[in-house]
This record gives sequence, C-alpha cells and structure tokens, in this order.
Amino acid sequence: MIISRAPFRVSFAGGGTDIPSFYEKHGGCVLSTTIKKYVYLTIHPAFNRDDISLKYSKTENVHNYQEIEHKIFHEAFRRFNISGVEIASMADVTAGTGLGSSSTFTVALLKLLYTYENRYVSTYHIAKEACEIEIEDLGNPIGKQDQFAAAFGGLRFYEFMPNGFVKIEPIVMKKESYKKLEENCLMFYTGLKHDASKILKEQKDNVERDSKKEEMLLKMCDLARELKTHFEQNDVDFLGECLSKGWQLKKQMASSISQNAIDELYELGINNGATGGKLLGAGGGGFLLFYVPTKEGKEKIRKAFKDYKELPFELDNSGVSIIFND
Repeated sequence: MIISRAPFRVSFAGGGTDIPSFYEKHGGCVLSTTIKKYVYLTIHPAFNRDDISLKYSKTENVHNYQEIEHKIFHEAFRRFNISGVEIASMADVTAGTGLGSSSTFTVALLKLLYTYENRYVSTYHIAKEACEIEIEDLGNPIGKQDQFAAAFGGLRFYEFMPNGFVKIEPIVMKKESYKKLEENCLMFYTGLKHDASKILKEQKDNVERDSKKEEMLLKMCDLARELKTHFEQNDVDFLGECLSKGWQLKKQMASSISQNAIDELYELGINNGATGGKLLGAGGGGFLLFYVPTKEGKEKIRKAFKDYKELPFELDNSGVSIIFND
C-alpha cells in the first residue's frame, strides 16, 4: 500500500490573476498558504488484476480507464498504463468549501500514481501536469494557484508569467510572525457550498468583456505584492487591511461571488473585531476567513459565530508527499 497526502490552501491575495486569459497578457501573482488539512489517497493491488476499483463519494469498478466516470480519475488514468489497482480517497474537509479541493485531489493522485510506477518527477512537474489535466484536458475555467499551492505547500508568493512559467518564492518571516499569523486568522464555515467553475466562468467572461474588471485584477495583483512586502518586514497586521481591500474588489468581479447571507456574516465579523476578511475560493459559499489582531476580538467573534464550524488555522509546510509506502 502507498498513501499520498496533499494540503488544502488558503489564498490571501491575488486570486483571479492566475487565470490564463489574464496572466498571458499582464502576468499574475498570488500570495497564499497551505494549512494542516489534507486530501489522502491510498493505492494497493486489486484482487482482480485486470480491474480498476475507485472509492470516493461513490464506488466504481471498471475494466479500463475509458469506463471511469470520475473526470479527474479518468484523465489521470489515461496518462498512466496502470490497472489491477484499488484507490480510495478521503479528506479532512469536504469539497466545495473554497480551499482548492479538486486541485489538491489531482496533485495527490498524480504523486500516488508516479510513486506506484516507481517514477520520479519533480514537484513542479506534478503541479504543471495537474494544471494540464484540469485546465486543458477538462476545460475547467480555473487558474493555476491551487495546483502549485497543493504541490509545494507553505506560505509562498506565486508569479504567473505570460509564457506560462510559474515562479515560486517562499515568504520568509521571523518565527514569531508565523505564530502571530496562525493565531490571528480565524476560519468559519458558512454552511453554503459553491460551484467554483460557474463562478469563475462568469468572472472570466466579465474580464474579457469589460476592461474595468481587468483593471480590478491588476489592483488585486498589486495587493498581493504589497502584502508580500509587509510580510517580509514582519508586519503581519497588514493582512487585515489587505483582505478588506481584496474582498471589496473581488465582489465586483461577478454577481455570484457574494450574497446577502454572506455579506451579513462578513459584517458580523468586522463588527466584532476583525480588521478584514474574505470568502475563500471562487465565492458563493465555503469558508469565511477573518484577520483578528486582538484577544478580545477573537473571543467576541467566536461567540458571534458559535453556530458555525470553526476550522483551526495551522500552517502547513510539507506540500504533496508520500506518507506511507510498504
């Protein structure tokens, strides 16, 4: 048996600038981190060496990859000459919550299959191939940040170059600053799931039709660069201001990004001590992230959100990895 693991990501600034139609013209940048919540995949030989058995939210037993219904499994197996295996998937967080779950799954699956075949490829190769599967093969209107975050892990700044290359740079701060970041970021699940593809498609169409939307993305990229500078100066508190500015810009990108219920929850957080916040992922639902710099504010927000699930915010620095191989 082999077990792979890849982390979920939390994007702080620059989301949306990693879409090809934007970065191929202007270049894009995102600052994000991964957290200690993961997708796990296991693989071991199947009883029938001619079959493929897949277990996720449903179970598929097929004779070849052409019969696989799960789109990502289908495209991944098309690239590998593997049969006679059983693969099971599990995760710490459900899909549709704004933490990049589909890309995290794709990255963990590729790492698993390459390891099963005793083939070494670089982390960059895995991230790049995950992008090819999701964006080119499946035609999903998504960007590149989730795949690279899941592959590399950690608190990093990603630059998406017009030629398609992704430059990856770790954010270096004092130990106390990382601890402060963990302590001051609070995440609450809204209870609303979203369809990221639909929201991102609307956003992509809006950018192509309206030059003002493109200008907003340029401002989001500038915010990501500004946040990088403040982090490297150990000014973690700037994150609150950055999240606030970014959220106001993001809401204007597509009508489906926010709704009244989400706006009310956001204001509840701001009124109880958060200096900024945002809805993670494409929008429409999932987790709300708040930056709360004071102990009193944290107590007030946790009390105000007592009916909502809080997800502990702990930084991951491992990226995709094999955690068991017998």
